[in-house]
Amino acid sequence: MNARYSAKDAVTAEGWRLERLTAASRLFGANGLRTGPDGRIYVAQVTGSQISALDLASGHVDTVSAKGGDIIAPDDVAFGDDGTLFATEVMDGRVSARDPSGRTRVLRDDLPCANGITVHQGRLFVGECRDGGRLMELPLDGGLPRILVDNLPSPNAMEVGPDGLLYYPLMTANEIWRVDPVPDGRAEPERVVGDLGVPDAVKFDADGFIVSTQVATGQVLRIDPRNGEKTVLAQLSPGLDNLTFVGDRLFASNFTGEITEILSGGGTSTVLPGGLNWPLDLTVSDGRLYVADGTYFYVVTPDGGLQTVGMLFSPGYPGFLRGVAAVGDDEFVVTTSGGQVARYRPGAGETDFLATDFDQLYGIDVDRDGTIVFAELGTGRVLSLRGGTVEAVGTGLREPVGVAMEHGGHVLVAESGGGRVVRLGPGGADTVVDGLQRPQGIHVRGRHLYVVDAGAKELVEVDLDTATRSTVASGLPVGAPPGVEPKPLRGMPPFSGPQGPFAGVTSGPDGTLYVSADGDGSVLAVRRT
Repeated sequence: MNARYSAKDAVTAEGWRLERLTAASRLFGANGLRTGPDGRIYVAQVTGSQISALDLASGHVDTVSAKGGDIIAPDDVAFGDDGTLFATEVMDGRVSARDPSGRTRVLRDDLPCANGITVHQGRLFVGECRDGGRLMELPLDGGLPRILVDNLPSPNAMEVGPDGLLYYPLMTANEIWRVDPVPDGRAEPERVVGDLGVPDAVKFDADGFIVSTQVATGQVLRIDPRNGEKTVLAQLSPGLDNLTFVGDRLFASNFTGEITEILSGGGTSTVLPGGLNWPLDLTVSDGRLYVADGTYFYVVTPDGGLQTVGMLFSPGYPGFLRGVAAVGDDEFVVTTSGGQVARYRPGAGETDFLATDFDQLYGIDVDRDGTIVFAELGTGRVLSLRGGTVEAVGTGLREPVGVAMEHGGHVLVAESGGGRVVRLGPGGADTVVDGLQRPQGIHVRGRHLYVVDAGAKELVEVDLDTATRSTVASGLPVGAPPGVEPKPLRGMPPFSGPQGPFAGVTSGPDGTLYVSADGDGSVLAVRRT
């Protein structure tokens, strides 16, 4: 079964047809990996608030902890001797324990950026992936943690080696260290190796060698813990997150959701293909469709593939991308979940931050005169930026997310919390269309407005001259599954601020509409017949 939500078959109005432009994703990305007592690979998915289990024999992916459940934004998992699943909830600073019957309890909720986790001989170890992070042992009764090492530069997924020492990567320092986790006294940490490719996880093979994923370079390294000697086991795409062994078989995860088996001799085999985490906003430049997907920025290839234009660890990447609008050849204005508006040139690996320190930015658009407009959900404002000056265009709005420039310079905005799209002017906000459930992305083409209603699972067309409204497509895989109320994703500084859904819409030169299907992780194309 597919572990992501898939809507029923979409229905289009007469005169329209719909096709999936990119393949649906099996997972909401892939972060922590751990082989469970049942031999399945358990996959933590931060952006989907989901834990899934992959059966290698059948290829089935089953949901273990679903979106909307007790575990929020899981980043890593480990198992106790009795089968209890422990998960770090990186955005909420929590560690939770899920017993074999499915009951969940919170062990601690005061561990900022709790990330790496492992169990060794009945002892639970956790690290905080942040500057100044701590490495600690957590009592299983939820008692006060015992700090092993503190003030660390972003420790991540760790493991106890055959020598009984706890090995942990330091991402910011680009090193791997170890410490004796003896319960009495304060151990002195020791550096094992440096000059890596930004290590974010360590495990051990059957011969006692460190195996470590490198997020920035995409390498999987085998490292001799005695002298730091390195061997490249495989060269994969950047964005690697974690790894696990199933017997002698080695598997690595990628932010994209790809699970890859590392074969002998440097060969690899894709077990699960990668895909989109969300996707979020869309834009078209020179006839090509670009997709903002948070940690990645893609262009869609003619065969429906996704070519990486930039990602979190590539030069000049502005940060977790949400809103995007093309303004020239290899030039985009973007909003980030870190509250920034930027001009991004991925080909040159350059970003100019134009305005910063906003509260939850979403949609962005550009007027013909170069004025940038963008929605600030956290304050209920829509703002304009021109010549370095920021001004409020609209205030007191109910969860503004999507924005679009109408011909004549008027700003349209989707009030996701108000169920309507409004036109902003000197006198305030005038309703263009209401009665929507949860409008998100909006787009103007000619004298028509297109709205993605994530609540109703619809793409709506509005004639801006007559206010006539019609449904172009319904039953779309956008938003959360029916009956599920996703819990807030609070973000994980410094990598991102709060994260939230944003199903975008745009159009191509031929009039094709493109929709972000964040429910199943695909991009849809809607065309007139």
